[in-house]
Amino acid sequence: MNLKDRLIQNSTIDYTATLTESQIYGKKDMVQTSVPMINVALGGSIDGGLTPGLTMLAGPSKHFKTGFSLLLAASFLKKYKDGVVLFYDSEFGTPQSYFETFGIDLDSVIHTPITDVEELKFDIMKQLKEIKRSDKVIILVDSIGNLASKKEIEDALDGKSVADMTRAKQLKSLFRMITPHLSLKDIPMAVVNHTYKEIGMFPKDIVGGGTGSMYSSDNVWILGRQQDKDGSDIAGYHFIINIEKSRYVKEKSKIPITISWDGGINKWSGLLDVALEGGYIVKPKNGWYALVDRETGEIQQPNMRAKEIVNNKEFWMKMFKDTDFPKYIEKKYKMAFSSIIEEDT
Repeated sequence: MNLKDRLIQNSTIDYTATLTESQIYGKKDMVQTSVPMINVALGGSIDGGLTPGLTMLAGPSKHFKTGFSLLLAASFLKKYKDGVVLFYDSEFGTPQSYFETFGIDLDSVIHTPITDVEELKFDIMKQLKEIKRSDKVIILVDSIGNLASKKEIEDALDGKSVADMTRAKQLKSLFRMITPHLSLKDIPMAVVNHTYKEIGMFPKDIVGGGTGSMYSSDNVWILGRQQDKDGSDIAGYHFIINIEKSRYVKEKSKIPITISWDGGINKWSGLLDVALEGGYIVKPKNGWYALVDRETGEIQQPNMRAKEIVNNKEFWMKMFKDTDFPKYIEKKYKMAFSSIIEEDT
């Protein structure tokens, strides 16, 4: 037996192997959503998607954080018909109708109410210990933003008004413990969190809960929004997914997504913005758009209204097939690992 085989056989750790035979370093399982620009936010291309590991969805109240997490869960269950959603609920603001809106079978969701960080930590570690790598499980936590620590609750019951210095430590402990299990057992996890404003002349949004969530996350989205008005009425919102951290997408990228009251997430939203920026579509006259050949500048399809483009599946599928638009998106958003290696060397 050669040295390599002896070392592998001598290891007490499961999944020890050479990189070429490793189950952990093999191709990551990827779950694509039905929304191309969400796939971009997750993986840097329209063919990207959710991978095992921790995805943090952070933002103020009413920023569709729960909606995005349910989209990820619905996409996971669509790919894995026998999949299960472990749903840890601390806010109890997600009625069954929300799950049904996203096409999630309620029998596929295990609902676990939680009241403090330690309760979440103990239960999730017990579940992770029993889950096998072959099991198809996605974990949702909604949310850790207002989740108290056990000490904070005990102090309140004892009539103490002292500041709680344990919550950030407990959250850091939670994420430190679960992170390796997510990769080892191929489990995607989406956690809803809050943000707060940094103190200063130019305050920026900071993800709550201390540094633990940032260190452990594979993806951190900070969500912003603008009103989408129909006359004086609000028809929905234009959301911006700000990529605060990612292993695949260029950090500080901004991904536009539109959500309306009557139609939910606009599947093709964000693509028009990127196509305009890339010169695939131009706006020669106010209120009108035109499809152009990027190389020659020749107009191929003039006099298009925005509403004829935004929700037009046939139009975007043709763009993906007949132009290099997907490559442009990937170049714009996807992290180039080769350039990182060159810089380091």
